[in-house]
Amino acid sequence: MSATRSFAALRERPFRGLFTGASLAMMADSIEHVISYWILFEKFQSPALGGFAVLSHWLPFLLFSVYSGALAERYDPRRMIQIGMALFMAVSIGWGVLFATDALQIWHAMVLLTLHGMAGVFWSPAQQLMIHEVVGPSTLPSAVRLMATARWLGLLLGPAVGAGLLLVFGAVWGIFLNALIYLPLVLWLRKAPYRRKPVAPRLNAFADVFATLRAISGHRLIVALVLLSGGASFLVGNAYHAQMPEFAHALGQRQADFTYGMLLSADAAGALLAGIALESRGLLAPSARRAFILAMLWCVTIAGFALAKSYALAVALLFAAGFLELAYNAMAQTLVQLHAPPAIRGRVIGLYAMSALGMRSFSGVTVGLGGSLIGIHASLALSAAALLVLLILGLAIARRFRP
Repeated sequence: MSATRSFAALRERPFRGLFTGASLAMMADSIEHVISYWILFEKFQSPALGGFAVLSHWLPFLLFSVYSGALAERYDPRRMIQIGMALFMAVSIGWGVLFATDALQIWHAMVLLTLHGMAGVFWSPAQQLMIHEVVGPSTLPSAVRLMATARWLGLLLGPAVGAGLLLVFGAVWGIFLNALIYLPLVLWLRKAPYRRKPVAPRLNAFADVFATLRAISGHRLIVALVLLSGGASFLVGNAYHAQMPEFAHALGQRQADFTYGMLLSADAAGALLAGIALESRGLLAPSARRAFILAMLWCVTIAGFALAKSYALAVALLFAAGFLELAYNAMAQTLVQLHAPPAIRGRVIGLYAMSALGMRSFSGVTVGLGGSLIGIHASLALSAAALLVLLILGLAIARRFRP
């Protein structure tokens, strides 16, 4: 099912263009967060606005991912990605204008944060469909894993580059320059390969969303993986990132220096290493059982980080968590794309994005709000433990009942 050559997808020239453009776009996305969040904190110091930033980033995925996948099926996915990039660029330019004129108000920030979230919905499902245009079935697992690696590469480089732009050019010119980083993907898509297909049926309101759910209900593998990704996002997600200052404080890190940055980037570094190691060695062929086991190990490392008293141990566990998260997410994404019915592949990819990304909207409740009641360490550890129990039950049920 997967090619045995190392970095198989990168050996194909069209995929190299998509990989490079996506890595730069993800880095620019992260840079925008670094600069805009810093200015928002300095100007407003509003925890509520910080919470809205998280909600506005993930809620559009929950509401519109299936629609976006359907549009990418019906129309040209290249244009869908370009619309997303244009929105990202417009948001960066909008921040720059408001920073330069010192006219930024909370409602401006809310509008731009919402547009940024919508840009991600245009981009994500269409980009997954584009993978099928640039690689064949034999290299699809490699391509999906490398695209997941590209995401983490952007997340790892974004804070460093964003901080550098902020330091050297200031917030105004830094955010303007950031808009240019989206351009390579936009330009590459002008001549990217694309095979026109029969026009897909139109998506009509929520009735067709439920129709998509019914269409995959007989595909036990897809259902199991959608539930796996949704459960992980709902209970844990990446909510612990927003709570990292409190974790750092508990570990004795009192200032926003290099040691704090290590906590923020440890899981991204682990994920990047996972992408390189798994691709170079051809390890972990996709299977549902492996995806569940890797997700269980991820739960254990997250719970261990939540309870860690040593800074070195906390960094090591976050690094391991990033490695495991990339491994199980890429495996689940690959299996969903391989087994999705071709006629509704875009909608199925959208459904997976809705589960894997959209459900992160609620992880702030399970981890963050729970942390206000019982402490952030206990809430994260209990959320990871609850997910571990659900994954064990889910794997047992999936192995017991056969079609």
